[in-house]
This record gives sequence, C-alpha cells and structure tokens, in this order.
Amino acid sequence: MSKSSFTCNACGAAHKKWAGRCEACGEWNSIVEEAALASGPAKKSLGAAKGRRIELSDLTTKDKPLVRAVSGMDEFDRVLGGGLVPASAILVAGDPGIGKSTLLLQAAAAFARKGLKSMYVSGEEAASQIRMRADRLGLTDAPVMLAAETNLRDIITTLDAERPDFAIIDSIQTMWADHVDSAPGSVSQVRAAAHELTTFAKRRGISVVLVGHVTKDGQIAGPRVVEHMVDTVMYFEGERGHQFRILRAVKNRFGPADEIGVFEMTGAGLAEVPNPSALFLSERDQPASGSVVFAGIEGTRPVLVEIQALVAQSSLATPRRNVVGWDSGRLAMILAVLEARCGISFGGMDVYLNIAGGMRISEPAADLAVAAALISARQDHPLPTDTVIFGEISLSGALRPITQAEARLKEAAKLGFCAAIAPSSVKQASTPEFSLKKLSDLAEFIVEVFGDITA
Repeated sequence: MSKSSFTCNACGAAHKKWAGRCEACGEWNSIVEEAALASGPAKKSLGAAKGRRIELSDLTTKDKPLVRAVSGMDEFDRVLGGGLVPASAILVAGDPGIGKSTLLLQAAAAFARKGLKSMYVSGEEAASQIRMRADRLGLTDAPVMLAAETNLRDIITTLDAERPDFAIIDSIQTMWADHVDSAPGSVSQVRAAAHELTTFAKRRGISVVLVGHVTKDGQIAGPRVVEHMVDTVMYFEGERGHQFRILRAVKNRFGPADEIGVFEMTGAGLAEVPNPSALFLSERDQPASGSVVFAGIEGTRPVLVEIQALVAQSSLATPRRNVVGWDSGRLAMILAVLEARCGISFGGMDVYLNIAGGMRISEPAADLAVAAALISARQDHPLPTDTVIFGEISLSGALRPITQAEARLKEAAKLGFCAAIAPSSVKQASTPEFSLKKLSDLAEFIVEVFGDITA
C-alpha cells in the first residue's frame, strides 16, 4: 500500500509530514497532502536507451537547425522569440476571462492556415462550444482539429495517432492521469500531466501549449516545478476596465524574456496593436499636473507610457499610498529619497500612482518619471507635453545610467516628442531636432524643471 506524501505547492519540495511553513522556500500554508505515484515496472537506464550521445560540434554539420514556424500574428510571434520552435512546451497563464482561450484559438487558426497541423484540446468546454466561439471570431474556415477530453491517456494517444505540429491543452488543471490517485487540479495531477505532455512533445516533435490557471495573487496555480519543465512561460494580463491585453514572456529558452505583445479586445476577438506607444498615449491631449510620459523598454521593444500621480491632503492618521501598475515598495523608496535628499515631504498627503492603459512597469528606469509626476501633482505644475523622462534614482539621489537609451529616444522622436530629460551618462540622440537635457542628480532635476521648492 502506497503512503501519502506532503508537497509544497509553491516550490514542489517534499516533506515527511504536514507543516504550516515550508522549510525550503519559506511559504506559509502551502504544503498539501498527496498520494504517492502508483508503482510500475522498472524502466531501462539511460545507458540502455536507443539514443546516442551527440557532440555539440556535430549539430552544426550533420543535423538541420530548428526552423521557427511563423503564425502571421506578429505580436504573438514576437513574444515567442520570432516564431514557434518545434518540440517546444509553452505555458500560458492569466486571470479568468482575460482572453487566453480566444488568443490561443486565434493562434491555432493562424498556424493552421500557414500549413501546420493544429489541434485544440479543451477540458473545460465541449467541441460545439469551441465551434461557437470560432464562428464568432470568423475562424470556422481554419482546418483546426477540436477535441473535448480530460483523460491524459486518451489525449496522448490521440496526439500520437494524429501527430499534429501544434497542440493546445486548455487547461492543465483539468487534466486527469489515471495512474495518479488524487483529484484533478491537485499538485500530483498537475505535475504528472505537465511532465507527460512535456516529455511527449520533446519525443514526438510536437509543440504543446498548456493553459494554466492563476491564484488570487496572480501566480500560476499548481507546483512551481511546472514552470521549470516547460521552455516558455507567458502571462496574458490586462485590466478588466481596459480593452488592452498584454502577452508577456517571463521565461523563454528560445528568445528574450520580458518581451511583450499588445492586443486590443474587440467584438471580433483580439486585434494586434503594432504601435503600443501611440495607443497608450492616445488620450493625452492637454497638459495636466501629475502626468509624465516615460520612455521604457519591454524586452526588446521601446514603449512610451503615461505615468499619472495624484497628491492630496489626507484626513487619516496614516496617509494612503495606492499604486496601480508599479511596485509599491519602490514608490516608498522614491518618497523617502525626495524627503531625505531634496527636502520635499509628502507627509500628511495621500499619494495615488497609476500607469495609464493597464500597463505594468517593473524596470527601475521609471524612477525619475515617477518622481517628476509626484512633484508635478504636489506643486500643481504641469510638465511640457512634448517631453519624455527616464532615469534610475539611487538612495543618494544620484541619477544612475540606464540601458538602451538610444532606442528610447528614437521611439520618442518617432511619436512626435522633441525633448527628453535623462541621466548625464546618456548619449545625445541621433535626431538633430531632438533636445536632450542631461542631469546628474535628483536635486538638480527638481531645480531645473520646477524651480526652488521648499518643504
């Protein structure tokens, strides 16, 4: 009789008994009980396998390089690293109703129209329901095979018989392996299903996309080991109140991580946005205090977004600090630097910070733009609408150098901006009519832009 084991849902570490805190990763209430895998016949060792050793130098001379398949959806291909790599395993996660199934059905239709044999396997919908969605999206003429199944053995048997080039499993949490004695969606089932599908994809040369659910914290549900199994992990994110959707790669063995693709949700499905900077700045007409344009980099793509700040007197003992689309801890650091190094206090004031358009920014190069937005809102001093700002702020108040400054400036010039404020290490823009103002520290920036401000 097999004994139960206890596994951490966050890191996958095994424990002999239940505990409130995982000793491996430090997470609380993440250890769950799971049944052990059913025992089976012994497998052959690696030395007895049919495969031979391959020298790295032989791959360039004897074996053909892998050729990426291009779907024609430029934003989707960009996030993949330039196209779909054969025999790759991809994990796509996102909030419920954000549009994951819509995006992948459109991608399957696009690959099918390019000549790839595509299959869509759903464990959450019937085939007729998928067909209804395809009819709404205008994809009924695409030669995509549909299947509605949750039994992992039947799915792999079907994939082995049909041998598609591209297969979508929607979702991995609904798959059920009959050799694992636990309910679908449990740690054991998710890990076993992901392992079987990933190894099958490598063995048969099929590109497999696994759809994953997310937790209330926005993390992929299930054991973290699933993210290590696959080649690419992508998040499909966006705010419910906005029509923009962003596909972001957080791991990619075949391309740059942190690459993004921007889509717009329409009545006919997801439409690509080839110029996201113009879209994020489309509603910015008149100058307003607290509004600053930041020239950022997402993966290899320069993106211009609007940073909005609002500062108001607080009636609470502890003022509010609300942030949407940026790190709240970094906002606290910027406020502390402004008070300690520049004498500008935000004590007794509520501070609200928002990245317009539902965009999320993580790079430290947004520090200077955030500081400019905060001071602009506090002083009710609008900044010029033709200026972009970027730069990292250190704890000493100095402006640190940032990467890919030339790409940021070129994107700003392309969209009609004619001035930029950046750290002193940034090189002059190649555009002759573009004005670049270089500053060395935050105090110099405040005096240059806002004049002499006293606390």
